[in-house]
Amino acid sequence: MKPCVPLLQIFDLSSSLKFYCDVLGFQIVQRTDNDWWAMLKHGDATLMLNTAYEDGQRPASPDPARVRGHRDVSLYFEYADLDALYSHLRAHGCQVTPPAVTSYGLRQMDISDPDGYELCFTAPADLPFETKLSQLRQE
Repeated sequence: MKPCVPLLQIFDLSSSLKFYCDVLGFQIVQRTDNDWWAMLKHGDATLMLNTAYEDGQRPASPDPARVRGHRDVSLYFEYADLDALYSHLRAHGCQVTPPAVTSYGLRQMDISDPDGYELCFTAPADLPFETKLSQLRQE
């Protein structure tokens, strides 16, 4: 089986591309001429962006009812240097939580993309096995 490639329904392709490419460092692999779809890649991670509206049908602003469901979607990326990524994101004006150790033994930080999808960046927490086991038992 090949890796899963998520398709995210977005409001505006150019805003999403600025975030994913200019801020996060993804590269455009394929893109339609009329700016409604793009495939992006960063290392082993691939994702697709697709505008949620047909040409001429997009409202002036995102529909809150439609965007509400985006909060139910989280994409997880392994990233070796979370501290450097945190500094990079802050320097680009992003609202991002600082890296913290989770109850399940990963170091993680979260950010939302322009459409409200949650992106979680994780790295090993390097906790002793006994600490990880203790944390799992407390859940």
